[in-house]
Amino acid sequence: MGRRSRRRRSEPAAAASTTDVPAGDGVLTLRDELSEGTLRKLADLDARPAASAEDRWQRRVEFLFERLVVRWEIAGLPLEGQKELLGRLRLAGSDERRQVTAALEEHVRARHPGA
Repeated sequence: MGRRSRRRRSEPAAAASTTDVPAGDGVLTLRDELSEGTLRKLADLDARPAASAEDRWQRRVEFLFERLVVRWEIAGLPLEGQKELLGRLRLAGSDERRQVTAALEEHVRARHPGA
């Protein structure tokens, strides 16, 4: 029996802990922890030269959004798929995007002060 088969039979990993955070008219469900690899990539992302500070900021927001957001409920409609979530963020208006960004940054500051 190969290693893959043995892995499939093992118990599924426990779900990561999450926190619900209000963001504008909706509620974001965010992972509480970021892996060391993700924190390293975040630091690398901030250190790389980009077209502008705005470009670096946009990349950081999308990176954090992809890594942290598990669910986004807006007006009672839950979005859970990664493609749905990122698509909805890209369609968000400037006020809504600002509120989501503030929620992400506050969440990261509270749980990973050095990030």
